[in-house]
Amino acid sequence: MSFSKRTWIILAVVVAVLCALWLMHGRRDASNNAAQTSANEAPTAAVATVMRAPAESSITIPGVFTAYQDILVHARVSGYIKDIFVDIGDKVHTGEVLAILDIPELNAQVDSAKAALVRDQAEVRRTRNDVLRTQALHAAIHAEYVRLKHAAAVQPGLIAQQELDDAQAKDLSSEAQIDAAKSALAAAQGHVGQDRADLTRYEASQAYSYVRAPFNGVVTYRYADTGALIAAGTDETKNAMPIVRLAQSDLLRLRMPVPEEDASYMHVGGPAVVQVQATGEIIHTKIVRFTRSMDSATRTMLTEVDIPNPDLHLDPGMYANTTFPLKTDKDAMVIPINGIVEGDQPYVLMVNSNNVVVKRPVVLGIQGANFYQVVSGVSLGDRVIVGNQANYEPGQKVTPSPVDLNLATFRQTSTTEVGTGQNGGRPAADARGTAQTPPSRRMRKRAEHEGVRH
Repeated sequence: MSFSKRTWIILAVVVAVLCALWLMHGRRDASNNAAQTSANEAPTAAVATVMRAPAESSITIPGVFTAYQDILVHARVSGYIKDIFVDIGDKVHTGEVLAILDIPELNAQVDSAKAALVRDQAEVRRTRNDVLRTQALHAAIHAEYVRLKHAAAVQPGLIAQQELDDAQAKDLSSEAQIDAAKSALAAAQGHVGQDRADLTRYEASQAYSYVRAPFNGVVTYRYADTGALIAAGTDETKNAMPIVRLAQSDLLRLRMPVPEEDASYMHVGGPAVVQVQATGEIIHTKIVRFTRSMDSATRTMLTEVDIPNPDLHLDPGMYANTTFPLKTDKDAMVIPINGIVEGDQPYVLMVNSNNVVVKRPVVLGIQGANFYQVVSGVSLGDRVIVGNQANYEPGQKVTPSPVDLNLATFRQTSTTEVGTGQNGGRPAADARGTAQTPPSRRMRKRAEHEGVRH
């Protein structure tokens, strides 16, 4: 009985060992079969279909707001400041008095010119009376001469020739006195004209003692105080001290240096989108002016837009990014930007109808933030591998996996990336494309992962 029990235990152990060996062998065969099956299957490739969509490229350039006008207000004449009525931050209007100068010697010149005018006006009245007197005297003498001459003609010998000659001489002398009196009158009138001109000049200079604002603006700096001596700012060679600095801030200029390769797209009236970094506001405006010449050092062209600022909530010196549209094609053939392998000769890896990878050189057009326009090299509906192109070889058979690469989704992803950093996490004004700077590797990797995840 004991022997039989031991035999059964040994048989159970042997059966257990055999079962374990059989299970291990079965698992090894299954693993080998799975590996063989996996090796025979084609790798999966994420592909996007070439499609038509509106394509637009743009360039975003930082700029700094400046006042539309910014001047140093000088005095027209030299003098001491008697009163000054403004300080920094004060708003002023055209014609408003900013300061009054005390100029005693100019006041004396005005009084002297007035006195000279009164004197010469009296001289004009005197010489005019002289003209009238000499004209009356000449009329009497001339009448006497005419009477004697007529009597001598009627009765020859009645009037002595000597008497007739004396009457004629007096007549001619009185006529000459009229001319002299008229010349004196003209000279006196000339003196009056000169006196009036001097008085006008002195009074104009006296009016310059009131320093007025030439336009509506804000006082941004005050240089002088009451009692300060101010030199006339009429000579650029003199280092004359200004009274205040005045800026017109209700209309601001925004200047951007546009690169040479994009300058041809700038034209007056062209659209521009401005994003103010400090406030985050977005302003749609138009190009107002540009220099039409390149800076020899930077190879850029200065371009300006004007920004109305009636409530003065924007200040000169603030930074803003301005986006200018460059190229537009309403019906472009586009593929995602991570479907392009860039280099001296850009190309794509296309999957043909037999699911075989084919290398196709392409000619690129408009570059956006998340797409490329393809001018030639592919056709509408072709399938292009997006991302991880290094994992595939031309001629390799793959299993295409279509992905939904909605350009709007990619545009939103690009906007977030572009807006991060200098803009303080705010999205850019228009992230549909920046032709100047290609997307970063980080952006491309993120786009690739998005495409694979879809």
